[in-house]
Amino acid sequence: MTDKTSTPIDYATVDFSPLIVVSGDEVVTHSLVRDVPLSGGRTLALVTLDNGRDHTRPNTLGPVTLLEFSAVMDELTARAGRGEIHGVAVTGKPFILAAGADLSKVSEIPSREVGKLLAQLGHFALGKLSTLGVPSFVFINGLALGGGLEVALNADYRTVDASVPAIALPEVFLGLIPGWGGSYLLPNLIGIENALKVIVENPLKNNRTLTGADALKLGIADRMFGSVSFLEDSIRWADGVIAGSVSVSRPNAPGKIERMVKWDAAVGIARKMLESRIGTVAASPYAALDLIKAARTGTKAEAFAREDEALADLISGDQLPASIYSFNLVQKRAKRPAGAPDKTLARPIGKVGVIGAGLMASQFALLFVRRLKVPVVITDLDQARVDKGVAYIHGEIQTLQDKGRISSDEANRLRALVTGTTDKADFADADWVIEAVFEELGVKQDVFAEIEKHISPTAVLATNTSSLSVEQIGAKLAHPERLVGFHFFNPVAVMPLIEVVNTPATDDATLSTAMVIAAKLRKNAVITRDTPGFVVNRVLAKLLGEAMHAVDTGTPFEVVNGALASFGLPMTPFELLELVGLKVGAHVLDTHHAAFPDRFFESTNLHRLAEHGKILERNSSGKVTGFDKGAVKIVAGGTTPITAEQILRRVEDGLADEIKRMLDDDVVHAPEDIDLCMLLGAGWPFQMGGITPYLDRVGASERVFGGTFHTPMVRGVGSAATASSTPVLS
Repeated sequence: MTDKTSTPIDYATVDFSPLIVVSGDEVVTHSLVRDVPLSGGRTLALVTLDNGRDHTRPNTLGPVTLLEFSAVMDELTARAGRGEIHGVAVTGKPFILAAGADLSKVSEIPSREVGKLLAQLGHFALGKLSTLGVPSFVFINGLALGGGLEVALNADYRTVDASVPAIALPEVFLGLIPGWGGSYLLPNLIGIENALKVIVENPLKNNRTLTGADALKLGIADRMFGSVSFLEDSIRWADGVIAGSVSVSRPNAPGKIERMVKWDAAVGIARKMLESRIGTVAASPYAALDLIKAARTGTKAEAFAREDEALADLISGDQLPASIYSFNLVQKRAKRPAGAPDKTLARPIGKVGVIGAGLMASQFALLFVRRLKVPVVITDLDQARVDKGVAYIHGEIQTLQDKGRISSDEANRLRALVTGTTDKADFADADWVIEAVFEELGVKQDVFAEIEKHISPTAVLATNTSSLSVEQIGAKLAHPERLVGFHFFNPVAVMPLIEVVNTPATDDATLSTAMVIAAKLRKNAVITRDTPGFVVNRVLAKLLGEAMHAVDTGTPFEVVNGALASFGLPMTPFELLELVGLKVGAHVLDTHHAAFPDRFFESTNLHRLAEHGKILERNSSGKVTGFDKGAVKIVAGGTTPITAEQILRRVEDGLADEIKRMLDDDVVHAPEDIDLCMLLGAGWPFQMGGITPYLDRVGASERVFGGTFHTPMVRGVGSAATASSTPVLS
């Protein structure tokens, strides 16, 4: 983090006019004031943030919005000084407090100087909540993200609606830091470990958010009320605080011992965790750690000055444009999938059938019953396997209940919806049937041919194959038009991507049903052609195939790892191979070599490593400590090793070539779809902005096909830090 100064400045003397130029067509969130009578003749000024749009266009905090908010706070300060009001409260329009800064405007900021002005304006405006001369409150009535939560943190007191679905400081996920007070105010409100979780850990876990209950438990909110009378109850509670009849305790606020003993140690542990998980290239997580560490001492004004400098650095850096490109893919393109048929064509799903009762099948069943809340039946070869699968699902439901994620009533309902059978006739009334059996073409063909005898003419069949031809899987079906690929990534509950595979025979009703179900499962779906590996596994097979080929020809494991570190993936190629299973990895490489023998290598050594069982040495806690001596011996014998630079060039150029071929063959419709798949299905770093912008920036696109995937190129760094999700071949 750049710490150019921590000397407080007078924000009132700053000229914010350059920000107005950037704001352009800002959708202004107005600060609407009305007086609310309290007990004892007192008055509460209630400020409602409202941009005049419905809930699909959240309140955002642009320059014009912040300047208006600042002016309103000045008016209320004057009124408080005259004794006209005795408290100020801020809330939002229905379902929304605020979703932070408008990222589309942030990305247009032309310089570090203007970026610093945005940080300063946030501090200038929101900071006035703590200098009104009367108690200030924020009633968190809905979505509160980033700057929206920082509005609340700048106030004296906070209440939260029990139904609020998302409260978070997601800035680190986007290549930024909480720069309007959050990096200082939050740790000093809820303690160092809780703050690290909210500011650093949660954003790097696929941008995890808090519920209203979470916010209360952590101490972000002082009280929680139900939705029906949330505003009335919050006003009544604020009245008690102002009158002195209600006292507020904050048990999570850091004490002297925590500041002296735990604070720096917790930050140090977090730093080591980040270095081991994501490397050291991503700027924003480490800038956030620096700010949180510094929040232990010093004044709020000094902390705000540090935030100004850190946010200015990040706004003007190379990682933010790439992060915003990634963010827009996930937030916009993923919600309007290219090539998706009309939703009205989708068939209703009243019952789900799962063929298989192993771990993957059981994960499917759990996800379907939780999200669709319809009967789910699983089947397998014998009753013992079925019973084991049902027991696993019931156990996972119990775990959700024990963690407070679902109520006991919901847990009972979900358990009642899950049944197991060995009689395929029990699938007769299933509307959606998905298989999770062994990844062998003949097995899948026979399973579907058998189940088709028992299901209704309108039932949809889905296969979770990762590399086989979906069209060939349906070769024995009487009605192949009802078959669609529905490729999950592991772990099923966590990974947000589903590749929906459209075969030449798949009809629009089937494809539409698959897309609608994916959305109901809260997954992002990308439609792909029926081609080996689809998108994610084809790209990863290229990367892993080149890595194994380098080893096969005599290049040490260590050199390969170091060569590909600049991709910033969540794990090395050999960690990935062990995670997915060496036999699975070998099968995927074989499949691609069979389909494209001139571009994908087969690896006899990988099959030998699969029989050996491992590549890496690990300590008792599972941390990688080196390479297994037996694995090193197995791959010994190559006589033409290559350098790290040669490996990196081969992989970059190979990926550029393969992705260009995929686009030319219309596997997906645009490079953005490739990037979306890699971001959501392979943990490709957000700060990198997807794989195709990276290949443009390092010159691979130009070297391979004399052009670029994007015009103009997406600005960013040539190498980037890792993402938090785990890439999985499944």
